[in-house]
Amino acid sequence: MDSEKIKEGVRLILSGIGEDINREGLLDTPERIARMYEELAAGYQDSAAEHLSKRFHVEDNDMVLEKDIHFYSFCEHHMLPFYGTAAVAYIPDGEVVGLSKIARTVEVFAKRFQLQERLAAQVADAFMKELHPKGVMVLIEAEHMCMTMRGIKKPGAKTVTVITRGAFAQDERLQNRFFQMLGR
Repeated sequence: MDSEKIKEGVRLILSGIGEDINREGLLDTPERIARMYEELAAGYQDSAAEHLSKRFHVEDNDMVLEKDIHFYSFCEHHMLPFYGTAAVAYIPDGEVVGLSKIARTVEVFAKRFQLQERLAAQVADAFMKELHPKGVMVLIEAEHMCMTMRGIKKPGAKTVTVITRGAFAQDERLQNRFFQMLGR
């Protein structure tokens, strides 16, 4: 990450909206924003493959579901946050990953400028590529600040996306079981 470019960009934005970039309260803002982006956009330096590489052998190949995975991301169109929860289910094919690795995989892709639809697909595709399960299903429900703060201004409106791969794409019973396990 190039923190000098980020700091210069923040100075340009502040100046562009008519602020005095030498005002006391703004003097350290470019540095703070650069540090913030190092944290909030850390997904560009992270790898889902690394998180999904540690596996455990299992005899039972029943569905594994982790739900209520809270995440924060940025809309790539407006550079405003969107945030919500993800649910990830997969059907192992002899191997599982540690439960924290499921949430870490969501974080890898959430900590990037994103579209919600792409975020769900990237999580599902990472599981299919790295773990080779029989199937994956990802549901993301999020509130987008670009709809809350600007434009249509509809606080509380949530967007829900669902992605299916493998067995989940082919079997409606598996999809229904997924939704039942979510309590929907």
